[in-house]
Amino acid sequence: MESLQTILLVLQVLVSISLICLILIQHGKGADAGAAFGSGSSSTVFGSQGSSNFLSKTTAVLALIFLANSLTLAYISTRRINTITSIMDQVVPEVQQTQQDERPSIEDIQSVSDSEIPAIPE
Repeated sequence: MESLQTILLVLQVLVSISLICLILIQHGKGADAGAAFGSGSSSTVFGSQGSSNFLSKTTAVLALIFLANSLTLAYISTRRINTITSIMDQVVPEVQQTQQDERPSIEDIQSVSDSEIPAIPE
């Protein structure tokens, strides 16, 4: 389980770095806003937004992988908390039993005479 978490963590770092690079490389939507109002020529057939190209499709796939990987890492980390991690938690304390000789028996209680019981002052 530990090796799976390490592999997923390395994948998470690689996907996040790839996402950052792809997002920074892409052309912003605001750059084509002037072309939509007639101040310049747009190089796309579909208007100022354009069609989805390779970079935007790759970004969507990497974002999906990032989300699934994040959920998997969160699930694994919560499952790991419930396991015993300390040797002290595994030790079961011994319960000391009291001896029967320490408690008075019924015969001892019945053998007490009335003269031994102190009188209640009025």
